[in-house]
Amino acid sequence: MTLTFDHVAIAARTLAEGAAWLRARGLHPEPGGRHPGLGTQNMLLSLGPGEYLELIARDPDQDGPPRWFGLDGFDGPPCVAGWVARMSPLTAPPGTQIAQARRGDLAWTITLPDAGQMPRGGAQPMRIDWGQGPHPSDRLPDRGVRLSRLTLPLEALALDDRRLMLTGAGTPMTLTLTTPTGDVTL
Repeated sequence: MTLTFDHVAIAARTLAEGAAWLRARGLHPEPGGRHPGLGTQNMLLSLGPGEYLELIARDPDQDGPPRWFGLDGFDGPPCVAGWVARMSPLTAPPGTQIAQARRGDLAWTITLPDAGQMPRGGAQPMRIDWGQGPHPSDRLPDRGVRLSRLTLPLEALALDDRRLMLTGAGTPMTLTLTTPTGDVTL
């Protein structure tokens, strides 16, 4: 089983609120789209080849609760809500189910948490397989923003990525990005 960092998710009550929050920190997400059947919509920011930041919020034009990143009932300021690791072939960890998803011509297979949020407030990664199709980061302008550190309240993780810092239970999940104008911590 090989896991590779794919993307990190920032939850917001609305895309407009989340985009304003990111812009106030010097980060400028690009339009994304809607996730049919999943109750969400997003905006994206390149973190370099094969990686991105996803701003995600409920889609008011879809019925049903969002099924990921703790958005069902989310209310509060934007925050780091979880992250996703690439895995092929995809296997589902306990407490998740494998689902097919689409947005435009993007198609992927992902593990959705039965509880709507992965353990430890999203610190355990969801898993994704993009198959043979395009990756969202391929279409995003590279603005020189890179993942510097993602701190996770975990004791162990089957992923060898020095940018992921395991801090143990009781600490918040935080994200530090390196930008052309300096570091930004969310």
